[in-house]
Amino acid sequence: MSTVRGVALVTGASSGFGLLTSIALAGRGYRVIATMRDLSRSESLLLQAERAGLRSAIDTMVLDVTIQTSIETAVSDIMKKYGRIDVLVNNAGFAVGGYVEDVPMEAWRSQLETNVFGVIATTKAVLPYMRASQSGCIVNVSSVSGLSAFPGYAPYSTSKFAIEGFSESLRLEMMPFGVRVVLVEPGAYRTEIWRKGFEAIHTTEASPYWQRLGSVLAYSRKVSMTAPDPQDVADTIARLVDKRGPKLRYPLGRGVKMGLWARSLLPWKWYEGLLNRLLK
Repeated sequence: MSTVRGVALVTGASSGFGLLTSIALAGRGYRVIATMRDLSRSESLLLQAERAGLRSAIDTMVLDVTIQTSIETAVSDIMKKYGRIDVLVNNAGFAVGGYVEDVPMEAWRSQLETNVFGVIATTKAVLPYMRASQSGCIVNVSSVSGLSAFPGYAPYSTSKFAIEGFSESLRLEMMPFGVRVVLVEPGAYRTEIWRKGFEAIHTTEASPYWQRLGSVLAYSRKVSMTAPDPQDVADTIARLVDKRGPKLRYPLGRGVKMGLWARSLLPWKWYEGLLNRLLK
């Protein structure tokens, strides 16, 4: 451990940003604890780590962010084995889609349980150790959907808007203890969240929103086909954890900053009009 830069805990590491971030952090000298609900899904991560010559720097561990005992066991095991947690990347999450009236309450609760309460619970489990060491970095993987909401994605946007507020408060609370809190807000990237999201859309042909949702999904599919490489997000996270004074927010992705600029400066009715024309 004397030659290791630190210990990094990454949630949702079986695919997407979590997988790539785990490898990127290992490449920067971290001992990475890559966690996921089902260890049978770790094959892709371990194969890519092996190809990069980083397999020995990555441990895999079960952690389900919706189960308190799973979180406590994982954090306890890490502390027993390594004695420290220097970085937490709260990446685990998924997207629920559909118009508000069509999405059952069970799906709303599941969305918030993972994307919001899972982040909070995992953070709370790590905070005592970071606070005691007067150091550490927490990266919460939010989304541009936590800054600007689209029709048809209300559950996902609700969860990410919540993470934005949680992270603002947490950052201010932890500043006196030397713990840095950062929000990474990706736009559209080529990850599994698109495929999974499209497969889990809540709607039927009988829905009064069927045609409107179809337009939203058509636009989303078009964007997903040309979305940039998610490696950009992983590399950004790996760099940010070593910054002494990182900013709170890092919006990432093609056209994201321009879109947020338009949303903040244009009169709301103008912005709505542009968005509605874009989705037709």
